[in-house]
Amino acid sequence: MTTVPTRHLGELAVSAQGLGCMGMSHGYGATDDTQSIATLHHALDLGVSLLDTSDFYGSGHNEELIGRAISGRRDEVVLATKFGFANRLGEPTLIRGDAAYVRQACEASLRRLGVDHIDLYYQHRVDPQVPIEETVGAMAELVQAGKVRHIGLSEASTQTIRRAHAVHPIAALQSEWSLWTRDLEAETVPVCRELGIGMVPFSPLGRGFLTGRYRSVEGMAQSDVRRSQPRFADGNLERNLTIVARLNGLAKTKGITVGQLALAWVQHQGDDVVPIPGTRRQQYLQENIAALTVELSSEDLAAIEVAAPAEEIAGTRYDATSLTFVNR
Repeated sequence: MTTVPTRHLGELAVSAQGLGCMGMSHGYGATDDTQSIATLHHALDLGVSLLDTSDFYGSGHNEELIGRAISGRRDEVVLATKFGFANRLGEPTLIRGDAAYVRQACEASLRRLGVDHIDLYYQHRVDPQVPIEETVGAMAELVQAGKVRHIGLSEASTQTIRRAHAVHPIAALQSEWSLWTRDLEAETVPVCRELGIGMVPFSPLGRGFLTGRYRSVEGMAQSDVRRSQPRFADGNLERNLTIVARLNGLAKTKGITVGQLALAWVQHQGDDVVPIPGTRRQQYLQENIAALTVELSSEDLAAIEVAAPAEEIAGTRYDATSLTFVNR
């Protein structure tokens, strides 16, 4: 059995790989609470401590699910959740970061999770109408009150990160980072390292695309968010599949799956990087954890760069509207 090592997000010790829980409540088709709880328990059994959720996932359902799963096992968990989306699923997007809302959202999350504190509390998206100093100031008050242990940001710009960190230490930045999403490498990663902020890549497997299991959207549920994402659109999908094929060739030479190669690449970006691949299935959980043991030489990393050059990725990671909510 793979022993999951420890990494640090700022001063917060976590398992070197976490578990993203969004798909257990929405985003990728039908869900099954019994299956999801079994997978969460299996993750804890295997030594995965970092569980990542949000009050937005399933309009609160995901936090309630996590709360049920960790009941009696709280001391094994580094619990991360997020606030910021003040709308429910299916409603027009509304981002709030005012101090009153920060306090209100935290109390609601604690109640749904059934815990007395959150280990890592993120602002899910930055509210451009509220100074980040106000938002982080309110988050800092939650730390002082013992309701939150560490705070983080998600999809924030470097300017916002610096301003936030000046108010209270930011432990982690959660943003998309994978072989087909590398936007933060030029500026954001260096700033985080300068400030001692850890990085938590979500969708490190490109929403499952980098596992090689998807060749079209036809088998996906009508409610699957990938159906509306540009990289899965006709034309873009086919171009991106050629990249996965090249990566698969490299993976076969190492005797691993293409998903494990892609995930190992993220793990190799630094000891301050803790990816949170999501899955509802124990089989894929074990496959993802096994990627921690994959060793990539400098030659391997160079070959991966040749196989998956960032400039060849077809399509943006979000539609035009969703892109307006990131990097601000």
